[in-house]
Amino acid sequence: MNNRTLLQIAKEHMTPAYVYDLEKVREQITKLKNAFTYSRTRFLYAIKANFNPYLVKEIVKNGFGIDAVSPEEVECGILCGAECSSIMFTGNNMSNEDMKEVHRYGALLNIDSLSRLEKFGTFYPGSDVCIRFNPDIGAGNHKHNITGGEESKFGISHSQLQDVLDIINKYNLRLVGIHHHIGSGWLDVESPLNALEIILEVASIIPKLDFIDLGGGFGIPYKPDKEELDVNALGNQISEKFLGFCKNKDKELELRLEPGRYIVAQAGHLLVKVTTIKENPQGRIFVGVDSGMNHMIRVPLYDAYHRIINLSNQNGEQIAYDICGNVCESSDFFAKSRIISEIREGDILSIEDTGAYGFAMSSDYQLRSRPAEVIVDGNEIFLSRKRETLKHLLSKYERPTQSHQS
Repeated sequence: MNNRTLLQIAKEHMTPAYVYDLEKVREQITKLKNAFTYSRTRFLYAIKANFNPYLVKEIVKNGFGIDAVSPEEVECGILCGAECSSIMFTGNNMSNEDMKEVHRYGALLNIDSLSRLEKFGTFYPGSDVCIRFNPDIGAGNHKHNITGGEESKFGISHSQLQDVLDIINKYNLRLVGIHHHIGSGWLDVESPLNALEIILEVASIIPKLDFIDLGGGFGIPYKPDKEELDVNALGNQISEKFLGFCKNKDKELELRLEPGRYIVAQAGHLLVKVTTIKENPQGRIFVGVDSGMNHMIRVPLYDAYHRIINLSNQNGEQIAYDICGNVCESSDFFAKSRIISEIREGDILSIEDTGAYGFAMSSDYQLRSRPAEVIVDGNEIFLSRKRETLKHLLSKYERPTQSHQS
């Protein structure tokens, strides 16, 4: 998708607006499928990255299942065409209500605590179940994205395998799969390969498994000086090690992976309009735009870096700017001291690589409504979600059926 198309979308659909390129989504899917050569590889899309139904339907159409972390995500996956058998629910601190609702849908539960496993066995003896283990290895592009290791709240320590097996046997459960997830946004090959060794050691002790799920976390190079994840090297090495393990175990297990960010992040653009430019006595130039941290919280939350392009003046003089939003919070910045082509009021900026954890983490904070979402599929461009309005937000509030006297 070229910059001219983005400018056209900003003109037609106004700003702020999220734009998603379906061709880029397909490109990333193809890269993953080509990289993992093991014949029984299955991908589950981490729907939390972006739940836009048009994206999810495209990903499901390409053979992906769904990695869900809430009952609502399970239902969304089903509505977007995923078979229940291709959905796994990885609950964290799940309630009885969550457990029962997901079980009613028929999705497989991936359980990450001994107490929840005990409850699951009590309610559903004899059922299939997956266990999330903590490999005591964590990796990610920020400390808040690391989901393995001793400080992580996720998973059952692999050292507690016997406790897991005791509960499995007590309730005659069928342990069909084991799972781990070391974190999100990593770009190295070493960390996931080290974690693989640990989960394979656990798997070697369990007699009857159907699959091993290595989670997701595949990163993308947000910063210009970062290199792409060598997904071919990763895929080849994991496939080779996994095949060797299966030959020793004399059973061809299914290899599962749960990419989310890798598929949709680079397909996304957040288009914003410059509303204000001001310079302080120290020479710092603040550029205000018609969006904010309520629309894309990754920068203040994770100290994330997103490239920013001035679509309206791409060849202008390179100047350092602070790009800030319109939310009344001091942390409401998209970038600080960023070198960008000269910016003028009214210019359209594109905040890049925002297809993952952008709109999905947005809010209506300070009653600033969430942006529109636009899909680009080759020459076809269409609005997939209207911009919210205050009327729509307030319509969610219910009036009491009768007045209460004090």
